[in-house]
Amino acid sequence: MGTSPPHEPGSAGTGPYRITADQGPQTLGELRAELAAVDPVELAAFDARLGAARFGREQEAVITEARHLVALRTRPEVREAIRASLAGRTELMTVEDLFAELDKGTAP
Repeated sequence: MGTSPPHEPGSAGTGPYRITADQGPQTLGELRAELAAVDPVELAAFDARLGAARFGREQEAVITEARHLVALRTRPEVREAIRASLAGRTELMTVEDLFAELDKGTAP
């Protein structure tokens, strides 16, 4: 998992399908260290995308994508959620329930 501290479990209302701002790497240095531990090729790709991104939302999108990649590759609850989904062991949310959650701002 690299040199940063272990991920804290999600707070109420979060789960393996959402990464909150306080989970995972919190600085570019931490993110780069975690990406290097995951795969040095991913780190090189991240640096290239970040260097090419315009200030603001483009850079934010590159950083968010990299944080999600780290979560996918390092958090056991995320890996288990993916396995469960692929095995058909998850309960799917109806479209109505999804939109109700989105309206509340708590969708997975």
